[in-house]
Amino acid sequence: MLDTLTKRRIDTARDILVGKVPDPKSQVEQITIALIYKFMDDMDAEAEELGGKRKFFTGGFARYGWAKLMSAGIGGHELIGLYGEGIATMPQNPGIPPLFRDIFKNAYLPYRDPETLKSFLKIIDEFSYDHSERLGDAYEYLLSVLGSQGDAGQFRTPRHIIDFMVEIMNPKKQETIIDTSCGTAGFLISAYKHILKHNSKDYQPKQDHPADAEKGAPLELLTLESPMRYKGDLLTPEERKRLAGNIKGYDISPDMVRMSLVNLYLHGFNDPHIFEYDTLTSEERWDEYADVIFANPPFMSPKGGIKPHKRFSIQAKRSEVLFVDYIAEHLTPAGRAAIIVPEGIIFQSQTAYKALRKMLVDNSLVAVISLPAGVFQPYSGVKTSILILDKALAKQSGGIAFFKIENDGFGLGAQRRAIAGEQLTSALAGIKEYFIDYLNMDRQDGQDKKQTSCKSCASMLEALVSQGTALVVTKEKIAANGDYNLSGERYREGAAKNYIFPLLRIGDVCTINPRKSQLANLKADMRVSFVPMAAINEHRIAFHPSEKKLLSEVSTSYTYFEDNDVLLAKVTPCFENGKAGIARGLVNGVGFGSSEFYVLRSKGQVLPEWIYFCVMHPFFRDTAVAQMTGTGGLQRVPRDYVENFPIPLPPLEVQTEIVAEIEGYQKVINGARAVLDNYRPHIPIHPDWPMMELREVCEINPETINPAIAYPNQMVFYIDISSVENETGRFLGYNEVISSDAPSRARRGICGGDVLVSTVRPNLKAFTLLKEVKDRAIASTGFAVLRARNGIAEPAFVLAAVCSDHIVNQMVNMMEKGAYPSINQSDIAAIKISLPPLATQQIIVAEIEAEQALVAANRELITRFEKKIQAALARVWGEEF
Repeated sequence: MLDTLTKRRIDTARDILVGKVPDPKSQVEQITIALIYKFMDDMDAEAEELGGKRKFFTGGFARYGWAKLMSAGIGGHELIGLYGEGIATMPQNPGIPPLFRDIFKNAYLPYRDPETLKSFLKIIDEFSYDHSERLGDAYEYLLSVLGSQGDAGQFRTPRHIIDFMVEIMNPKKQETIIDTSCGTAGFLISAYKHILKHNSKDYQPKQDHPADAEKGAPLELLTLESPMRYKGDLLTPEERKRLAGNIKGYDISPDMVRMSLVNLYLHGFNDPHIFEYDTLTSEERWDEYADVIFANPPFMSPKGGIKPHKRFSIQAKRSEVLFVDYIAEHLTPAGRAAIIVPEGIIFQSQTAYKALRKMLVDNSLVAVISLPAGVFQPYSGVKTSILILDKALAKQSGGIAFFKIENDGFGLGAQRRAIAGEQLTSALAGIKEYFIDYLNMDRQDGQDKKQTSCKSCASMLEALVSQGTALVVTKEKIAANGDYNLSGERYREGAAKNYIFPLLRIGDVCTINPRKSQLANLKADMRVSFVPMAAINEHRIAFHPSEKKLLSEVSTSYTYFEDNDVLLAKVTPCFENGKAGIARGLVNGVGFGSSEFYVLRSKGQVLPEWIYFCVMHPFFRDTAVAQMTGTGGLQRVPRDYVENFPIPLPPLEVQTEIVAEIEGYQKVINGARAVLDNYRPHIPIHPDWPMMELREVCEINPETINPAIAYPNQMVFYIDISSVENETGRFLGYNEVISSDAPSRARRGICGGDVLVSTVRPNLKAFTLLKEVKDRAIASTGFAVLRARNGIAEPAFVLAAVCSDHIVNQMVNMMEKGAYPSINQSDIAAIKISLPPLATQQIIVAEIEAEQALVAANRELITRFEKKIQAALARVWGEEF
């Protein structure tokens, strides 16, 4: 386990760097380089103590030794020059092994501030290289700060998903293991720990199934408890050496290679095998095969697609197709793989996708595990699945198992807080049941599976099937229509029939971005509507085109559309936020708008509303996110994705009926949204009520707490701005549990009945009343704490008063006075509110609480009717969402 002191050191190192190195990835790189630099000096010192000689900091490199850097007499600018030169020239050091040379490749110091470097190296000096497991834990914690590497479509795989996949694969000590896009080596570390566990004297495998002892129990159920530390003491020295050589990783990014090398090194790999390698365009390692492959590949294709070499069996330009093809082709005859894929792999109708699915079903696929759409939050809401390949078992099985996980143990919002009801454990048990009792029974010719399956206990797989979270489908059924669709719900008995209506590409039924040549005969001074991106609503079909311009002003630089065209935002974050709508009421029937719109014009076979609902459906949107191309904040949904996406095409009369049904639901939703948008708690003003400053009504920030002093060696509960929903003021829960010595700054002390008022943008309306507070709870200094004075004010009345529009407007004006968008304590204290007698306050609060109950009911109404819309569409798509 990561100890508190080590965690504090990592946090402190990042806090020191953040002012000069704001990017988390760059912070990790600087800490990585400094740690290895320090550890090389530690190893030199240890060698001298044992009677040996230094080998890293010798000769001309002796001047860069750690003792010199930490010398009290060294000047700040001398330190900058010495350390910067040391890390930059270290790859030329003849005394360091290739591993360290790779780690220091292209290393440099990105800032020139002596005080920052002094403070940073001082905290690094507190680490020591002692081969302890603490270092591996510390580095994994450091790597956890890495999030989206969006330019390449990379997302950090959550640890519990990694461990889940490793448990399924059950790698063995003699097997070769590869991650084809290893990132920071998370899968490889987990696989290594799994093997150590299964080769330790103190490991007791669980006997969850009566037949496990006979069949070897290839899988172990997950546990939510902290895992024991296993030493792998049953492994011989030769087996350990072979195991280290069998674990390999590839990554296209030199930064990721560096981090993987360090991660493995700190977990005991003296010579880790991580290679900078482009899996899709290089043939250098094409002839290397593996018994087990793990991957969560980057699925972002560059503009124009990938240009792979010619040895792939599937001809494609999309990275997701090529990666899965590569993995399937590089398994040994008995090899197996677990691959995270975007939903496009599951259902896309283009030739390459269908050819890939056919190859998988015919040769290696044994299971598909559907994951919830929020697994990669806060970096992406993309929907993913796990493909389980096993070439040996696939030959024995005539079917594919489908498992559906809707709860992975964490909420699907940006904070991913732990929740009850996780389904990974039961899914793992079901997969175990499937692999042991179903697939292995296939090898017993002439025997009935149900008779040979365990009779003394209820089959977990059958239980999951009865619950609707698992399904086994024959390969013949999957292959029946030639699509090889891998969405398990399509094959469920009693579910809607598969695609009751024919599927057609959007490009077959719509003109995408109609040509402006159609406007050639219009006069240049004709007035037209102008629709900027800001005018399009999120998840609302209608918008109001209020701006007008001359045709001559907009015809060359903007996107053209007409009444009844569907506008779809294609750029991030507008696409993910649901910006789309149908153009109606345009001046002279013509409009122009942002170049970041796709315009979808019906060719007559589809209603505009039908197009809108199809492109707003999760089936279209979740996959589109994974297909985006571009860099940073300018990623876009590719045009060919929109053109080629298949949508069901009912007759126009059926479309009309379904659209009418959905519009009925939408009217209810719009009415409920109007309540949410317009409701504000109203406090009547009476001339007899005194105007009082908040400092007279409340204590402002009554307690300041340094958690390291107040709660030494304990855990504290932390509330920051993300813990309170903006606008509604709903308290979303404690953001994280952190060690008490981690936060170095003072925090707000809080207790039940306190009102938290956000004083920073953009969460200016994140106000809430804390009715109950956990022991050792603290709040961010981004809040002002208002504690109502006894006998003077009701806390709920104080909250309602500061939430009123005129108070919020005052706070906005206060913000504009300073250089930073925040409000200070004295400004908060000087705000005046009208204060009635306590009894009157209680009456007003009761009325507001009754109103807020109705508002909450409207919020629930929206949720229910949005599900009705999805259900209406699902009847035609033949899917459950």
